[in-house]
Amino acid sequence: MLSRLINFLRACWLPSSDRYVHTGSEAAGRQDGLLWYKDTGQHMNGEFSMAVVQANNLLEDQSQIESGPLSTLDSGPYGTFVGIYDGHGGPETSRYVNDHLFQHLKRFTSEQQSMSVDVIRKAYQATEEGFLSLVTKQWPMKPQIAAVGSCCLVAVICGGILYIANLGDSRAVLGRLVKATGEVLAIQLSSEHNVAIESVRQEMHSLHPDDSQIVVLKHNVWRVKGLIQISRSIGDVYLKKAEFNRAPLYAKFRLREPFKRPILSSEPSISVHELQPHDQFLIFASDGLWEHLSNQEAVDIVQNHPRNGIARRLIKAALQEAAKKREMRYSDLKKIDRGVRRHFHDDITVAVVFLDANLVSRASTVKGPSVSVRGGGIHLPAKTLVPCATPMEINST
Repeated sequence: MLSRLINFLRACWLPSSDRYVHTGSEAAGRQDGLLWYKDTGQHMNGEFSMAVVQANNLLEDQSQIESGPLSTLDSGPYGTFVGIYDGHGGPETSRYVNDHLFQHLKRFTSEQQSMSVDVIRKAYQATEEGFLSLVTKQWPMKPQIAAVGSCCLVAVICGGILYIANLGDSRAVLGRLVKATGEVLAIQLSSEHNVAIESVRQEMHSLHPDDSQIVVLKHNVWRVKGLIQISRSIGDVYLKKAEFNRAPLYAKFRLREPFKRPILSSEPSISVHELQPHDQFLIFASDGLWEHLSNQEAVDIVQNHPRNGIARRLIKAALQEAAKKREMRYSDLKKIDRGVRRHFHDDITVAVVFLDANLVSRASTVKGPSVSVRGGGIHLPAKTLVPCATPMEINST
């Protein structure tokens, strides 16, 4: 018995210099080094595939797919929810969003007894307010949490309607079949809030006409106040509430002059799309993917390869591009450990959601199998026990 326990502990104890074990059941997703993946699963409207590759020492990307009830009511509505949360400055905000946003959405859907733009907007607002409360409580002991934030991309498929909501620069892309030619075209559905985009810089200038330094070109990169590339987020309280932009926050985050109104916004861009029979699939990904692949390149990969493992294939294509840019082999890039890996690419999260026209067109009152999946990763510091399984999925009918 004791020898079995020792062998179990030896298998789980992995210093950072070692590679992580290939763990997890197929239902929960699998961990292979810095890559977590769930090659295939079933949501209410078709199949899906998810994958996450870690680059930061602590994974800052979080993600989830929830399919089934979108409220706490038996009457529904029923559908599929996808969330991609690309954190920055640390993992706290993206983890908070992963734990709370969908629950808020279910609460507001129950109150209104239907899905709507207003429900999604309220869920974002409640998540932002909740994280602000957390920062307020933790500020005396952990002031740097004020400089942690997250992008927040959400999709809801319900009753043949697709809602896309976004803060920051994660992206949703639709693959749509053109029947006349047989091509599948990439159509970007999300609006991005990165000041690298000229229209976003113009928006910031119009919102802050009295501040000529609202957007600054620093080391050849456009940044809000010289600090951050995105103009909208959850968190980043140090650029929303002046009382958190002071010592003991690190000096590099503190502005010279106090501000009277929030510099960053938490108001999501929301669009509504009626899904068509020729809409084939949706690709949701953090900006780490789009740094290396164009929308059409990603759609072509999905269209031209088997569905099983397609999210993992997209990540591999992005990493191959990242390696090529650094004039190194993909096999050598894969050997670089978390932390150092961030110099070569960002954390990357990908969810590919296939759309079965027969299932998409069903009424939102029709029940289906309930699925809850969260993207995985190595969350633990070096020289701690790495779990021998990743319980990331709850699957019930």
